[in-house]
Amino acid sequence: MEQKGELISYRPDIKVVDCTIRDGGLVNNFYFDDEFVRNLYTANVAAGVEYMEFGYKASKEIFDVKEFGKWKFCDEQDIRDIVGDNNTDLKISVMADVGRTDYKKDIIPKTDSVIDMIRIATYINTIPAAIEMIHYCAEMGYETTINIMAVSTAAESELDLALDLLAQSEVGTIYGSLYPEQIRRLADKYLKVAEKYGKKVGIHAHNNQQLAFANTIEACTVGVSYLDATMSGMGRGAGNCNMELLLGFLRNPKYSLNPVLKFLQNQMLPLKKTGLVWGCDVQYMLTGQQNQHPRTAIAFTAEQREDYAAFYQSLLDRE
Repeated sequence: MEQKGELISYRPDIKVVDCTIRDGGLVNNFYFDDEFVRNLYTANVAAGVEYMEFGYKASKEIFDVKEFGKWKFCDEQDIRDIVGDNNTDLKISVMADVGRTDYKKDIIPKTDSVIDMIRIATYINTIPAAIEMIHYCAEMGYETTINIMAVSTAAESELDLALDLLAQSEVGTIYGSLYPEQIRRLADKYLKVAEKYGKKVGIHAHNNQQLAFANTIEACTVGVSYLDATMSGMGRGAGNCNMELLLGFLRNPKYSLNPVLKFLQNQMLPLKKTGLVWGCDVQYMLTGQQNQHPRTAIAFTAEQREDYAAFYQSLLDRE
């Protein structure tokens, strides 16, 4: 595959997306206080990050508001309490899962919202519903991305069809979460379809095998331009690509690492001391190697188990 740049080159098309509240919210049920979120917003603005994902637009009919923090639902006023009218270059995004959001009720016209982009998450088998959501959100005036989940388990023919259908929709950027051996092959597949229809490609990497950062910069090198990251890699299970690694790597003069380091020092270190747990460990390595969803590794962690060999055997028995 032709590279879009060397590892030391400057890529003006790169957009960094901070997912700390949304993916990190899966660690603490979205119970971030306003001070934490406001400080994160300020740090992202100062660091030159292009997008900040505040959380989900989840259905209050499906999810009990008493069991989650407000960033599970991202009501308009809650976001405005943090950003006001957002008179900055930073764009605000939220995620909406297919089948888990009342999007026609909860996603209001862009003219009435401080949100700039809706990130739609879907599996291969719900692509038609995702396309309907893309159309609705685009009609409402938003930028849109589509995150195809569990790509590694999808049949090649199904993925080809899904990418072609999505690329013909109003969606602006198509995302994938890829395993290391698939990065170049699947990035090439995504990019060929995206370039045909004038779309962008993004990557949302998980750290099951301590490769989230490596996979992100590999995808960047071959032409993927929307790069997701979180502060200290905070995210469900093994976590995500670390923002501090990504901004320290990118050769773009608009990015500044110092605001991120101050946020880590003043916010992430105290947060970790509360007992929240995320990051790569043996159990995530094993589910990653077996190409299995990390839910069993998450349960292993929650139960404070240490019987790695028995856990590995249980994964083999599932195949």
